[in-house]
Amino acid sequence: MNNHFFAYLSKMRWIHRWGMKRNAIQENVMEHSFEVAAIAHCLAIIGKSIYGRDIEPEKIMAAALYHDASEVLTGDLPSPIKYHNRKIRDAYKEVEYAAEQEMLSTLPEALQPIYREFLLHDQQSESTAALIKAADLIASLIKCKAEINAGNREFAKAVSDVEQRLDTMNLKEVVYFREHFLKSFDLTLDELITHSEKLFPDAGR
Repeated sequence: MNNHFFAYLSKMRWIHRWGMKRNAIQENVMEHSFEVAAIAHCLAIIGKSIYGRDIEPEKIMAAALYHDASEVLTGDLPSPIKYHNRKIRDAYKEVEYAAEQEMLSTLPEALQPIYREFLLHDQQSESTAALIKAADLIASLIKCKAEINAGNREFAKAVSDVEQRLDTMNLKEVVYFREHFLKSFDLTLDELITHSEKLFPDAGR
């Protein structure tokens, strides 16, 4: 029997995000998912190593990797539409849940119990969901600031909206990540390399 799960996942590269805005830099769901997974993994490591939280970074990373997998069936519905009112939000949640169940069904039955907690949002704990949502917002903030740096003012309001949502989450892991990593995204590659050389002047000698 052919199982279509990974064939579906491969289609994520064709789904573009931020469809209601003019984009200077196109972003697809596949690359967004990788970035969210990497950030969620880091947030979980920060939570476990620095703040002593009882969490499993690798499981959170895996769940984050698949957090938008159902969009191969639903497409990416922009947030202004998704959260426009309660009826639309609730209707989309039903569609999203059905799509998640469909994605799960494309795996061999023997693997489905393992993948349930990664693919179905209602199977995730509140703490896992919070870290993945935070990682999703951080990735969105990075994207929005990249657009601003490219001269695209279309994302100016989105930057302030995302920053406000991150602030209201009140997560120490988010504060730590923003303090230690976000400023680097304003640097060019040449500036990043120059900065590294200043930090490690004897490297390579």
